[in-house]
Formats: sequence, C-alpha cells, structure tokens
Amino acid sequence: MTDVSADCAKIKPEIKENETAKALAEDLGIDNPLMESDQGPAPKEGDVGRVLSVNTSARKGTRKKPATSGSIELVSDYGVADDAHAGDWHRQVSFLAEESIQVARDHGLDVGFGDFAENITTQGINIKGMPLGTRLKVGTATVEVSQIGKVCHTRCAIYYLAGDCIFPREGIFGWVVEPGIVRAGDEVRVLELGDGEVHRALSDKPL
Repeated sequence: MTDVSADCAKIKPEIKENETAKALAEDLGIDNPLMESDQGPAPKEGDVGRVLSVNTSARKGTRKKPATSGSIELVSDYGVADDAHAGDWHRQVSFLAEESIQVARDHGLDVGFGDFAENITTQGINIKGMPLGTRLKVGTATVEVSQIGKVCHTRCAIYYLAGDCIFPREGIFGWVVEPGIVRAGDEVRVLELGDGEVHRALSDKPL
C-alpha cells in the first residue's frame, strides 16, 4: 500500500490539484468521508475556547498564513482587514478547530494553521456544532455564525492526498456584528446560541 506520509511530504511544497495527487488517491482507492473530529459536547451559552492562530491571505484560492503581528482586525459587516475573503457578503470570517486539523495530520497530511484557508484557528470549543445565528465573542469583536461548512465544487489537493477534506464539513463562517481585534491566545466565547436564523441577508457571491 502506498505510504501516504511519504507521498504527502513530497507533494506538500506545492499543495494544489495536480495529476500526482489524483494518482495517489486512485492508488489508495479512497473515495469516502474519513475525517471527523471530536470537539466535545454540543455547544451551550457561556462555553469558552481560545484562539490558537489568526490567518490571512492576499489572494483567494491560496492557503492563509498566520499574521506576523499575531493579531487581525475585524471590520464591521466586512470581515478581516486586508484579507482576500472579506467583503459585502455573509462569509466574511472563517473558523476551523485545531481538533479538525489534527485529524487531518493523523491521516498523514503535513498541514498547519491557515492551510485550510481559515482566518481563525480555535481550540477547546465545539466550533462545528454551532447553530446558525450563534453569536461569538472573539477577542474584542462579535461574530454571528452565518454558514456551517461549504460545498466544494472542485476537489482540492488535500482531498486527493488523503481521500477526504475536513473543512467542508467542520469549518464555519460568520459575519462581523461588532468590530474588534483578535489575537492568538484570545478567548472565543458563546454569547448566545442561534436558532437557525442568520440576521444578515445572504449573498450569492461565490467564495
């Protein structure tokens, strides 16, 4: 059987969809959801986690990198200042738990903070279980959960490397209700659980 770790190490410097990655997936015969993290019990009001990393990118379609300053600015109803995914739509800020990233590592992928294009990497709070409309205090900003997961119209290199990608199921998005600064080490606190309603008009703009 193909050594996934060894092949991932060879392909990692240029993570993008390519024929080598496709061939690896075909050799492994993997085409089923494999990755699922355990982020603890269903979230409730008052739950607290922490921010491990804050990440940005200048262009869409690329991995994000941890902010060199260790902090990001969230702008009201816009998103992360100087980030390619900010704008007048509902997916202004993205979150992914470190617990999800660890599952990907356990499947042989050499991935870290920002590699799934998340703006905020969290730990110790059930991010993937947040209902729509949940209000989160993140650093000094407030964000409302506006989308859970996403549809991948094309399979990414992570999928071809491991036969699955965890972000489409476990990543979440939000819009910025109140502006503020978010730093690595800050709290993520559930202010109010949502009831499934998003309090911002949804946009049909593609990611």
